Amino acid sequence: MAEEKRSRKTGGDRVAVICTALRRAIIERALSPGDRLPEDSLGERFGVSRTIARSALGQLAAEGLVDLRRNRIAVVAVPSFEDARDIFDIRVDLERQVVRHLAGKLTEAQVKQLKAIVEAEHQARHGAEGISIRLATEFHVRLAEMTGKPVLIRYVTEICYRAGLSLAVFSRPHSSECAVNEHLELIEAIRTGPADKACALMDEHLEAVASRALLQNSGTRSRDLMDILAPYTE
Repeated sequence: MAEEKRSRKTGGDRVAVICTALRRAIIERALSPGDRLPEDSLGERFGVSRTIARSALGQLAAEGLVDLRRNRIAVVAVPSFEDARDIFDIRVDLERQVVRHLAGKLTEAQVKQLKAIVEAEHQARHGAEGISIRLATEFHVRLAEMTGKPVLIRYVTEICYRAGLSLAVFSRPHSSECAVNEHLELIEAIRTGPADKACALMDEHLEAVASRALLQNSGTRSRDLMDILAPYTE
């Protein structure tokens, strides 16, 4: 029984590793919407069985990042413009809940953690655009984690990654400078409160992200999956 539990845990850990890597590859735009994700290639790249790779793809499909098609063909999801707009509308409502839980309650340690992410955003502003998008996403996910509310954390994390996927479909270049400045303003507003003021600033920030980005189709690319995922398995 103990051995069986260890085996399940090991399998679950491997699924988590693959999911984390694929989420990051999607948000950094290494993987594009519509890119195929063959189980055998994923298994070979991550050193796991096809069964474990299939489980990871199933989890990502439940999160809306992967589409599972007939004959077990999995691809990175391709959201419609309507989906993308809905995702941002839902995200505004969810992150308003995050702000209400945190307004006036951030500790100095939490402020320091958030500012460290923003500093990383600042340092990455002249690098690959996908890195800035990932860091911006991590900022919002970290805010949600600070609430200590498991259900809220789960849904905010999912919606943030789905928003990142939407940006990969309908976008112009990400404005890292704007994100850095707006995130610093958000930290201060949440730290000091009141909640209504901080919520209004969060709404304004997310609407600005949508208006800056959801404007045009960026097109798709075709590259070898093994090469794409190499940096994410190290």
